[in-house]
Amino acid sequence: MLITNLDYPDPDVIFADGAFYMISTTMHFFPGGEILRSYDLVNWEHCSYVFDRLDSTDAQRLKDGAYIYGKGMWAASLRYHDGMFYVVFVCNDTHKTYLYKSGSITGPWEKSEIEGFYHDCSLLFDEGRVFLVYGNTDIYITELDESLAGPKEGGLHRLLVSDNGNPNLGYEGSHIYKIFGRYYLFLIHSKREEWRRVEACFSADSLEGEFTGGDVFDDDLGFRNSGIAQGGIVECPEGVWHSVMFRDNGASGRIPVLVPVSWEKNTEGKPYPVFGEGGKAALNFRPEDLKPGYKYAPLTGSDDFDYDISEMREEDKERFGCFGFKSFWQFNHEPDLELAGTDKESENLWIKTDKTVENIFHAANTLTQRMTFPTCSAEVTIDGSLMNDGDHAGLSAFQGDYLMVGICKENGKLYAEVSSYTNDSGDIWKLGEGPEKIIHKLELNGNTLRVRLTAVFNDETGDRDVAMAGIYDGDVLKMFPEEHHLRFRLDHFTGCRFGLYNFSKIFSGGMAFFSKYVRIP
Repeated sequence: MLITNLDYPDPDVIFADGAFYMISTTMHFFPGGEILRSYDLVNWEHCSYVFDRLDSTDAQRLKDGAYIYGKGMWAASLRYHDGMFYVVFVCNDTHKTYLYKSGSITGPWEKSEIEGFYHDCSLLFDEGRVFLVYGNTDIYITELDESLAGPKEGGLHRLLVSDNGNPNLGYEGSHIYKIFGRYYLFLIHSKREEWRRVEACFSADSLEGEFTGGDVFDDDLGFRNSGIAQGGIVECPEGVWHSVMFRDNGASGRIPVLVPVSWEKNTEGKPYPVFGEGGKAALNFRPEDLKPGYKYAPLTGSDDFDYDISEMREEDKERFGCFGFKSFWQFNHEPDLELAGTDKESENLWIKTDKTVENIFHAANTLTQRMTFPTCSAEVTIDGSLMNDGDHAGLSAFQGDYLMVGICKENGKLYAEVSSYTNDSGDIWKLGEGPEKIIHKLELNGNTLRVRLTAVFNDETGDRDVAMAGIYDGDVLKMFPEEHHLRFRLDHFTGCRFGLYNFSKIFSGGMAFFSKYVRIP
């Protein structure tokens, strides 16, 4: 079954201290390394962020034209060992491997680095030794030294399995465990004859022995031949096992899927995992609920911005973990909090510009929130009274092909504006360049405008992801008929999000205010 209905790719799940915890890829968004909490594996809530900032490079801060879209933090490994939580991941812009550890899942987290670069790594503690399993196509294991600072001199280092020659996607997304005294390695890859994600498992009696196995799960729950894969397994307190993987879900991103796992004897008489029902997703099951009646905090939501971020950051780090903003928000890159904040008395968010840019991608302090599959809407009121000529502020469907609706200022006048951008470069990795295309521009009578943006994923045609914009005239909402097509591209490598933005094309220093942000649903 789908869980969260939100973009949480590359999940890794553990059970510790009476709860399930899941971490996923957060890429270029800050704060990063979001950890969710659950007591039934179906319902999830925000628990903590592992880091506010990484290395504060120019690219991570959107300085001097640099950026980390589609890079940043990938595929973390979350482990609990001897009373300590560990998170390991690589950052694809700095080409470093980061290790965070804490005695509490809510932090604070101690940061260090592991010498080397270990793609999609999985951390394994085993009888006083520590290993990383990692790689793409060729999957390796490397033993770490006692300080976890780098490879152990003379330690184990070997190739475990290979998918060499796969024309689509070779093995990656490693998750390794020691279960029943044996070692189990789970991997994602694509079928060779067509693009479709599948999950594989290999096992061995020892880390020096031969890992044997193959594909264990091949299903997409009927969605666009996408496939469900890349994730680990977790044991529930009653001894029942489950897997959390993700499904490519079009422009809405990569959504976690929960699949039950059982164990059978293979031809060698060794335990081997069976996913779902005969390798297909099971729909009619429900894991044990460890806290019946527990009320989960929502992973998305409305915001009146009626709080002081400096106060809330200190008072309630779990609910206001985004630099003092509510935890369901993340900035598009590391923010400059001299240029964004809230005004508790007037109940608004303000964003000020300090540079000129060509489009929304380079706009600092864009405040984002995940979109919900299969449909969602959001509204916000924008005040453009302190905007400069050439400024654009409003609400966006924030992705490689974006739609935005809000206010622009031109020759001293404010306009309601709907505009969009579609990347026609033919390169799915290339970030869009140049300005957006104006669809509608209507002069405003005052300084404020209320707007709505709606996204529909996989609508009645079964294969179409679109966004639509609307503006309010008094209390009357006018939705424009044009549909903007959304696409999951590798330039962002993330699902579409709502984004509150303000950027300048002519003069820096303009300020925009946002109030009464309402999420529907």
